[in-house]
Amino acid sequence: MNSIHNITNTPFNLADIHQIITTKQQIGLSDVVITKIKKCRKYLDDKTKTMSTPIYGINTGFGALYNVKISEENLQKLQENLVMSHACGIGDEVPKEIVKLMMLFKIKAFGYGNSGVQLATVQRLVDFYNNDITPVVYTQGSLGASGDLSPLAHLALPLIGKGEAYYKGNKISGEELLKIFSWEKINLQSKEGLALLNGTQFMAAYGIHCLIKAHKLSYLSDLIGTISLEGFDGRIEPFNALIHLARPHNGQLKTANRIQEFLQESELISQEKQHVQDPYSFRCMPQVHGASKDTIDFVTKTFLTEINSVTDNPNIFVDDDEIISGGNFHGQPLALGLDYLAIALSELGNISERRTYQLVSGHRHLPPFLVSNPGLNSGFMIPQYTAASIVSQNKQYATPASVDSIESSNGQEDHVSMGANAATKCKNVVDNLQTILAIELFTASQALSFSTAKSSPFLESLLQSYRSVVPLVKEDRILHNDIVNSTTFIETLEIDSKELFD
Repeated sequence: MNSIHNITNTPFNLADIHQIITTKQQIGLSDVVITKIKKCRKYLDDKTKTMSTPIYGINTGFGALYNVKISEENLQKLQENLVMSHACGIGDEVPKEIVKLMMLFKIKAFGYGNSGVQLATVQRLVDFYNNDITPVVYTQGSLGASGDLSPLAHLALPLIGKGEAYYKGNKISGEELLKIFSWEKINLQSKEGLALLNGTQFMAAYGIHCLIKAHKLSYLSDLIGTISLEGFDGRIEPFNALIHLARPHNGQLKTANRIQEFLQESELISQEKQHVQDPYSFRCMPQVHGASKDTIDFVTKTFLTEINSVTDNPNIFVDDDEIISGGNFHGQPLALGLDYLAIALSELGNISERRTYQLVSGHRHLPPFLVSNPGLNSGFMIPQYTAASIVSQNKQYATPASVDSIESSNGQEDHVSMGANAATKCKNVVDNLQTILAIELFTASQALSFSTAKSSPFLESLLQSYRSVVPLVKEDRILHNDIVNSTTFIETLEIDSKELFD
């Protein structure tokens, strides 16, 4: 039976989320969270009975219709209409693992007791999560400004028996889902529709998904880059700690130290070299990889702040007797972070492909294209083409989305973050980087096979495992299969979470 992670008001960190995901933990609501949700809902119900003035999102229309007051008997209909009318998503379906993160972060945000939702609504989201029910959400439709309105509307539809969801591998209607579990639909109360739709959980879920993979791909960049260094008969001096203590960027120090650790007891790195210097793509790994590490760390801090925050509107402050309409739903911090992350990861792919290029170019002791009898065999000529094409695509994806804006909602929403577009293209960069690194590993392992000296015990052990999945290339074969297998190898390679997130 899976363990249960109780949602509290203690902030999540990446290790928490990684643990919840990888061990498939179920979630529950702590007593503190339940009390806060109930207290806020009661306050809002009492306030609604006595207030005579309109309060945005509670007894008014939305967006440009903020001045239209809604009668008390229509408040539930107002909330359902809001959810249905905003479900305008289009494009590809959001991956199920990201939808689950959206639910997790929405539950976390509601637990602070500033959103006015019913406990039953939050508990139903918990039930969705624990039963592996993933609403069908679409990638296109959010401006990342008044929250991720359209994606979150699709996330909310099954709560009221609408929309679609995946359950046990089947796509079913929201109505059918309720019947399977003998659930009543959630009767949304005042503000609940807006609380469900306002928020940055689409951007945040994509960002956290990308960051968890980014930390791993940063580690793999160092690891695979070290194998390339060995295959290229590179020098150890550029990784001497003295150089990096003289320019002590954290990521640079970490990269150099990690490469030194990978190379411990390597015969190959210690042997006498015929060359004085290595190309930048080898020699400057600490500086380039390190800069990306520092970016990943910065963006991680931004996203951890976000997922441990309240991002709907208006916000309810029970103890202060205040209901305040503001802009915590605006995705600008995430949009900038996602663009910054995409650029940093694109650079890891850029320098990786350059090492691949050097390895196949016939330099040092290596045969052209890393194959016997070149000419008859093309060897590793075209995997480098593939890596180059993906690198160039990443450069296009790295064009910032956050510098764009467009007026919407009849001018009421006159500046938007475009963070949702930043989110989906950042994921494309992450997926592409994984493939680029898989091609480098495929190439570097082949290059290393031409050396008579041994690498470090750690790297030799890793390559032995790799060879059981991707054999040496002795003559031309269909290399697509090898690239796919290489990608699967690094995707499934387990790395200690302390190594990744500390």
